[in-house]
Amino acid sequence: MTSAALKQLEKDLWAAADNLRANSDLKSSEYSTPVLGLIFLKFADNKYRQYEKEILTEYTKLKGTRREKALSEIAIEKCGFYLPDQARYDYLLKLPEEKDIAKAIKQAMTAIEEFKIELQGVLPKDAYASLTRTDKTIPKQLLKSFADIPTDASGDVFGQIYEYFLGNFALAEGQGGGEFFTPRSVVRLMVEIIEPHNGKVFDPACGSGGMFVQSAHFIEQHRSELTNDDAGDIYVCGQEKALETVKLAKMNLAVNGLRGDIKQANTYSEDPYGSFGKFEYVLANPPFNVDDVPLSTVEKDKRFSTYGIPRKKGKAKKKDQGKETVPNANYLWINLFATSLKPKGRAALVMANSASDARHSEADIRKTLIEKNLIYGMLTLPSNMFYTVTLPATLWFFDKAKQDDRILFIDTRNIFTQIDRSHREFSEEQIQDIAIISRLHKGRREEFVQLIDRYFAQGMEKLAENKTRVEPISQQLLEVLEGASAKQSVADLVKQWSALPRLQKQYEGYLEKHAKENSVTKKNQGQHTLRAALDPFFTDLHEGLKTLDRTVRHHEKQQAEQARGEGKRNTDRKTKALKTALDALHVEVKTAENYYKHIHWLQECFPKAEYEDVTGLCKLATPAEVKEQDYSLNPGRYVGIVIEEDGKAEEEFIASLLDINDELVTLNAKARSLEIIISENTKKLTDET
Repeated sequence: MTSAALKQLEKDLWAAADNLRANSDLKSSEYSTPVLGLIFLKFADNKYRQYEKEILTEYTKLKGTRREKALSEIAIEKCGFYLPDQARYDYLLKLPEEKDIAKAIKQAMTAIEEFKIELQGVLPKDAYASLTRTDKTIPKQLLKSFADIPTDASGDVFGQIYEYFLGNFALAEGQGGGEFFTPRSVVRLMVEIIEPHNGKVFDPACGSGGMFVQSAHFIEQHRSELTNDDAGDIYVCGQEKALETVKLAKMNLAVNGLRGDIKQANTYSEDPYGSFGKFEYVLANPPFNVDDVPLSTVEKDKRFSTYGIPRKKGKAKKKDQGKETVPNANYLWINLFATSLKPKGRAALVMANSASDARHSEADIRKTLIEKNLIYGMLTLPSNMFYTVTLPATLWFFDKAKQDDRILFIDTRNIFTQIDRSHREFSEEQIQDIAIISRLHKGRREEFVQLIDRYFAQGMEKLAENKTRVEPISQQLLEVLEGASAKQSVADLVKQWSALPRLQKQYEGYLEKHAKENSVTKKNQGQHTLRAALDPFFTDLHEGLKTLDRTVRHHEKQQAEQARGEGKRNTDRKTKALKTALDALHVEVKTAENYYKHIHWLQECFPKAEYEDVTGLCKLATPAEVKEQDYSLNPGRYVGIVIEEDGKAEEEFIASLLDINDELVTLNAKARSLEIIISENTKKLTDET
């Protein structure tokens, strides 16, 4: 399944499920668990279907012999669980409407748990009855919706659908939703920087288990690059306070086929894994700014006290002695991550920005961590990356195997993709662009030129794909536009695309010349030359689009004036089709240029394909520089400031400005009309003529 097809499937499934919720009296919090349970059930059926023939063959072969085994035993050996007939998705889907579907789903869940110990008490067996409170058909309709998931969909596809639904439920539930979900792109970035493989991964505030899932995905994506010693899979250990969230996490592990365990525990007072010095990797997004943790619970626990305990300023009053609480638990978590690592362990955690500059006892702890050389890097995130809070956050990175005593500071506040008015994320390319900074710092220059090569390959593929779409769109424009100059502007744009074969040939020449090039410097020079050859192509495209934009606006203005003169509506169907075609053309050019924008950015920041400090982006600070800043770990103090851009191309800005102006003209005209009506009505009411 392609990425585009998967995204469309996610949207369609969510729309279908959310529409059913909207027509009921259910809250998102009531709806999320049973929906996620059905996604799991469909995944289980798909996976079982893949092994079913093999299971039945083995069962038939052994039946009646001394080695005979139960069908359930063979199924568990082959695919990890057993599905009796009443737990099959098609069985549930084909049940008649008059049957109690909620009860049948409960029985299916019970049957799965019976044969898979890890899921006993986890699946939402009792959640489906509540779905029928106002509409008894909802369980059946949900089964039909999720039946659209292809039968050959892999565990990875299910994992992504599951995560997509988790994210949307978190968004719908607001503050409560964030307790179980950290946005995927943030987790992806954390994982790309600490690069977990071959060991135990610990998350003491694991929510729905997203950190573990992305760690496993990292290994799969980079398996070919890892040595045999490094390519081993991970074993995950999570703990979470809320039982319902523990269940979500266990289902998430099962959907993604991960080995490990999730335990219900209050991290402040319970340590079910004996975590001190036990893990190769720690990943977490703990709750921020908790202020009610009893001091007596943590002050003698070496997990939290090894580098110092956060304490309130001044002595406690006599009446409060023994009842003191920690002023802020942020540094309890920071302590926990540092102490949970093995001697060469690495950690990444999300933390409130305020912790980077916290004063008093927190400052002493931070100074100790810095002097012990435990902090590898600090990364400021853009605002509005989380579904539940707009509070700015920072990623902290620990590395007990650091090669020097400097700290890498990265500021990504200007790097994001806007999802909607109030939410942002990192695109896959932005994640790779940021992660490569860390790898350059570690001297892995070859990975920088490899990333540029991938962008060139993806960009050339996209250009070739988009060229085939330009002529049909241009034909649409020609059918509507009138006048020789207008038609010439379209012809000029088509002609500009004719330069592509020459660029493709130049790209092939680059590949041939550098196929066996071992020198990063020489390959980097070749990449700069290739990128420079592409620049005029995109410059000409943008100039052509500007001309076409002006032509279309002139045409639209003429049509509007003519319509007003004839007393008709301002915009006819042909003009609407014209604007739609032009918008499509802009999208094609923008998507084609996307990869080259990332190449530009990387080459401007790191022209020699080696790490260097970049104002407003990154700074490798020495201990002396950190001391000079009073041991602050706020990246903004080190990287400097650049003027933030809105990311719009010139023609996008002009088009946006003109749209706003058109809207203003329309609103002013309406205002004048209303002003006259109000004045006349006022005169009538007051009997004035």
